[in-house]
Amino acid sequence: MPTICNVRVCQPVDQNSPDDWRTSIGQILVAIDTDNGLTGYGVGGGGRAGLHVIDTVLKKLLIGRPVETVEDHWKNLSNAVLSFGPEGIAMMALSGLDLALWDLRGKLANQPIATLLNPDVNISQPIPIYQTVWGTIPEDVAMGDSSVKLHLGESTPKEISTSMLVEKLVETVHRAREAIGPTRKLMVDAWMKWDLETTLRFAAQAEPYRLEWIEEPLPLNDREGYATLSRECPIPIAGGEHVFTANQFQSIIDHRLQTILQPDVCWVGGLTELVKIFEMAKRPGFQVIPHRGAELWSLHAIAALSEQPLAESGRPWMSWVGGQPSVTEGTIQLLNRPGFGVEIDENVFTAKTTIQL
Repeated sequence: MPTICNVRVCQPVDQNSPDDWRTSIGQILVAIDTDNGLTGYGVGGGGRAGLHVIDTVLKKLLIGRPVETVEDHWKNLSNAVLSFGPEGIAMMALSGLDLALWDLRGKLANQPIATLLNPDVNISQPIPIYQTVWGTIPEDVAMGDSSVKLHLGESTPKEISTSMLVEKLVETVHRAREAIGPTRKLMVDAWMKWDLETTLRFAAQAEPYRLEWIEEPLPLNDREGYATLSRECPIPIAGGEHVFTANQFQSIIDHRLQTILQPDVCWVGGLTELVKIFEMAKRPGFQVIPHRGAELWSLHAIAALSEQPLAESGRPWMSWVGGQPSVTEGTIQLLNRPGFGVEIDENVFTAKTTIQL
């Protein structure tokens, strides 16, 4: 079994990266090298703090160790961050390491990750996607075939009354439904900006527009509010991109706080945790639709483990991750490549636009 001989981390910054936490904290690149010349790649998060966690705490737990078993590495790495925060930035950083280890696992087996997860998977099966847009539907999306998620988190000014706000939000949904037609799936994302009253009023008035779900309407810590929504809201509630570890998702499932689960594999703890979440969600009424699922890090799990595959559009500014399959007629299709199939230009680790420790 090959041995890990080096762990490299950096934070590439594309010229089109958004000037907010999604760039400064949301992404890092990890490479794990082995003594037989293979390199596994993964994307995690945590920004410079994530780089520091890997460089000072986690890297030494991998170097000199065999690649397998990935799940054992996850236990050792997660135990190492218990004392200073097993969630948040430390888990985002760990996610990149876990994905790089899985990439190596696939390359060593000369198989796509999807095949490792499910030997019966049909790699060539097209997976439908949904396109996330902000506020209004761009013309190219309106003319396309994909499902659409409308981001309404920036459409919630505090200076207007709840009734006026709900009227404004519902009108935005009405225009979106008219733009994409009656048959395509439509969802909305409130990005934790609403309260319970707003959500229930909105759901009652938006019900005729056949929304698939309302995503993250309340702050994450409003568990009582989410429990009320699960009982009273006529539209399914989605969330989970800002939730860490399978353990936290188990609590969401047990209390039925959300029924559409959206873990981000680059933050939740990597593919090791995402596989656990898929297993947990086999209860009736739950579905796993990973955040940014059209990116290769989640797409393999969706293809292999989901009974109703659906993938969210990815981050267009992450041009430094190559090998991403294109979207055609509202679907995306895995390529038959070992590991995740990503292609990384090694020059990114030394580029002037890359943040390093």
